[in-house]
Amino acid sequence: MKGLCVGNIPAIEPVDGRGWPGLCLEDSPLGVRAADYVTAFPAGINAAATWNRRLIRLRGVSIGREHAGKGVNVALGPMMNMMRLPQAGRNWEGFGADPFLTGEAAYETILGIQSAGVQACAKHFINNEQEHNRTMSSSDVDDRTQHEIYAHPFLRSVMAGVTSFMCSINLVNDTHGCENEKMLNDVLKREFAFQGYVMSDWFVTTSTLSAVAGLDMTMPGDITVDSDGLGSGGSYFGSNLTAMTNNGTIPLSRVNDMATRILAGWYLVGQDGSSYPHVNFNSWLPDDEATNGRVDVQDDHYKVVREIGAASTVLLKNNRGALPLKKPRSLVLIGNDAGPGKAGPNQFTFQAGSDGILAMGWGSGLTANLTNNNQPLEAIQARARKDRTSVSWLLDNFDLPTAGNIAIRKSAALVFINSDSGEDIVSVDGNDGDRNNLTAWHGGDDLVLAVAAQNNNTIVVVHSVGPLIIEPWIDHPNITAVLWAGLPGTEAGHSITDVLYGDWNPSGRLPYTIARNASDYPARLIFGGNPPDIVKINYTEGLLIDYRYFDAKNITPRFEFGFGLSYTSFHYRNLTISAIEAFTGLQRDEITNWEAGHATVITEGSSTALWLHEPAYQVTFTVENTGKVYGGDIPQLYVNFPAFSGEPPSVLKGFTNVEVHPGQRVPVTITLSRHDFSRELFPHKLE
Repeated sequence: MKGLCVGNIPAIEPVDGRGWPGLCLEDSPLGVRAADYVTAFPAGINAAATWNRRLIRLRGVSIGREHAGKGVNVALGPMMNMMRLPQAGRNWEGFGADPFLTGEAAYETILGIQSAGVQACAKHFINNEQEHNRTMSSSDVDDRTQHEIYAHPFLRSVMAGVTSFMCSINLVNDTHGCENEKMLNDVLKREFAFQGYVMSDWFVTTSTLSAVAGLDMTMPGDITVDSDGLGSGGSYFGSNLTAMTNNGTIPLSRVNDMATRILAGWYLVGQDGSSYPHVNFNSWLPDDEATNGRVDVQDDHYKVVREIGAASTVLLKNNRGALPLKKPRSLVLIGNDAGPGKAGPNQFTFQAGSDGILAMGWGSGLTANLTNNNQPLEAIQARARKDRTSVSWLLDNFDLPTAGNIAIRKSAALVFINSDSGEDIVSVDGNDGDRNNLTAWHGGDDLVLAVAAQNNNTIVVVHSVGPLIIEPWIDHPNITAVLWAGLPGTEAGHSITDVLYGDWNPSGRLPYTIARNASDYPARLIFGGNPPDIVKINYTEGLLIDYRYFDAKNITPRFEFGFGLSYTSFHYRNLTISAIEAFTGLQRDEITNWEAGHATVITEGSSTALWLHEPAYQVTFTVENTGKVYGGDIPQLYVNFPAFSGEPPSVLKGFTNVEVHPGQRVPVTITLSRHDFSRELFPHKLE
């Protein structure tokens, strides 16, 4: 950790004219962490809420370019754990509660990052699904659930050509994630044929023999590091790895494999080129202008942030034509989420506090500095000046009498509320990562009700890390509209204003389910245990997470996964389904075996084989805009497996996005692979 980046491998000095400039590994998945002149992009959960592959990849490209411009070799993201627990602190870092949506978002993000010449790192492999006791808990998961739910996004990461994986902090079936030979060697490196390297998360390497289990790089190297970034001098690898290799405990071939895998990613994305802006590891002090620490890499990425922020905003309710706003006579903005924090956007270390607009959650490996932070009050005031609209505001969540009184007789009252979470570090609000409940922070529910009692055109805007229980106010007759804006990054104000005024017709869709009651979700946070106790977390719900559970148990949610309204309306027609002729002639025997309903033999790369993932069927239909304004829609394709399969009632297997003018009909095609129609059969037929 002694260097510009959060993780550094120093240069190898030239020997016989050959050398290597080292590696700079840096957070975060939404921007270059702990740096200036950078962009804070929308969180992963917002990227998923767009359901738009173009925007997701564009976000990845932009993040990659900023890391490259700072001399970073490895961007430690994306994160693609599943939203098994709606309270889990790091859910917002990932892409939601469905493995297919998460897998596609991870795939596009990785392609984007690595097209910029930066290595991506898929994390955390695997089952790091809560922050409580994350280092002292065992996620106990059956093989079928592991493959179909939690491993699928990582499989797609391998297919995207990701150079590195980060193993998880937790134990998996009673074995530490970073020395779990079943998951690292058998599933990842054999079944998925991953050719890159596996690195540990910080301080979770537990033994030298983890190298045999599949770990290729230990970070930060030293077993312990002090607050100044200085190491203990001891390492599970280093001299210990050398000794175990010399005495034959660990084969030399394994050490060669570790080094080869690490170097392969460096070559794969072109970092051996002379033009790549490597960090000068011999000149690392923060105030040293000779380094690239002062390089401005923002470019025009604020445009990308603004577009994704608008495209990820989900319209949940819109009664009496409340939205879009049409030159209202007067507006009032209420709630501290509408404006700036008291001490600017970077008041709290790792963003571990909530004051003002919520642009991202918190965490040491999840966040980026907000070089700029546009707020709704600022953006709406600018728009109101053009419309000659009178604007009032109250940036206080707890002065309920004033909040209600100031809303009286306003054309519309906009109430801004939020809910935060983050990594397992205690925030200034006393939260330790996971949310123990699913309610708005700082009295948000009471604030909404106080305003709605005094204004019959109350519009609620929610910036949240995930789902909330909104039953206290969602059916209030004076609440005419609700916009779910997630964590939109540095252009939060402009993004929400674009949607409020109809410059962007809402096209976002929920990447998770919003329940009526917290008890409606299938899994619970697990507490208790003190080191060295290992807390057992049993994934007894199996395949039934999020909407799959609601469907299977016939539970009516408040807003279902994939839900989102528009300012226009769409009609689907002319559905046809047809087979596509296989073009993988060399693997005809595997296709014939699959079509006969037999299990696939597990060999190296069997789960990522081309024949399994090539388009096998196509679904075509038309989407017509039957409304009066231009808008985008997100067609979603779900597969209903037969009852004997043991699958959930409906499973997402395809989606796309379309943009349609009023009266226009647009043809749509979604393809399905053999993998989309497959399920895990156990015990496997082994080779």
